[in-house]
Amino acid sequence: MENAIRHYRAALSLDPSNRALQFNLALAHYKQQNCREALRLLEPMLSAAPGELRLALLTADCYNRTGQEPKTVALLSRLEGQHEDDLALQWLLGAALVRTGKKQDGILRLDRPARNGRSAEACLLAGQTAMEIHEYELARDYAEMALKINSALPGVWTLAGMTRHYLADNDGAVEAFRKALAANDGDFEAHLGMATVLIVQRDLDGARAHLEKALKLRPSDKLAHYQMGRLERTAGNLEAAAKHLEFVVKADPDWAQPHIELSAIYFRLNRPEDGERERAIFDRLNAKGQ
Repeated sequence: MENAIRHYRAALSLDPSNRALQFNLALAHYKQQNCREALRLLEPMLSAAPGELRLALLTADCYNRTGQEPKTVALLSRLEGQHEDDLALQWLLGAALVRTGKKQDGILRLDRPARNGRSAEACLLAGQTAMEIHEYELARDYAEMALKINSALPGVWTLAGMTRHYLADNDGAVEAFRKALAANDGDFEAHLGMATVLIVQRDLDGARAHLEKALKLRPSDKLAHYQMGRLERTAGNLEAAAKHLEFVVKADPDWAQPHIELSAIYFRLNRPEDGERERAIFDRLNAKGQ
């Protein structure tokens, strides 16, 4: 690829306005994952030919790879009406919309490449996004589609486990999380998800092992501390449970549920003033949420 870049640059020095050479040089930089250098060439070309789809798609992909998703949204939204059936455009625009917080709109765009294009990546991103907006059945459908297309895609078994757990299929969730961890024992989400299911199934030793691994991977994760607090409370280790929940309410003081659970533990530890304080915080946050 370096040789190709040298040849394209030499040719451009002789013919600087040759668009085919400019595009090929940009594509060579893109293949080297040097998207910023590719964009330096692509953006002027796109300004001169704003309706050229191939050019727009490569530019949008470079934007997405360099954290410039709002530019992708602006670029491809303008072209979408003329190319409604282009799956690459739908995938790039959907991914950019998801990453800029427009999750519902993103899922709408991702659905077509997921279903019609048989794209496991599109299914996975759509499913993860559906989980975030609490559309659990939709997330499960995307996860199962992704599994049928490419069960080796990183993250797909983790998503399957999460959706199965939320839809009360805990045995199916355990099976999915086991497959996720067999593929990657460093998968934080799979360890946390497995621990959550095992707590429900009262396998406290198994849950503890997975939570310890999760906390080793992300020592400051509030969800992992929350689940460890739940586990310690269930096991009767109230002092340890309080410490984990104290970490959570300090990390996220506006999360209501840990306050009421910490309040109950304080009362059991004969700390009524602390219990009343946490209960008052819960009541205030709960009223605000309603």
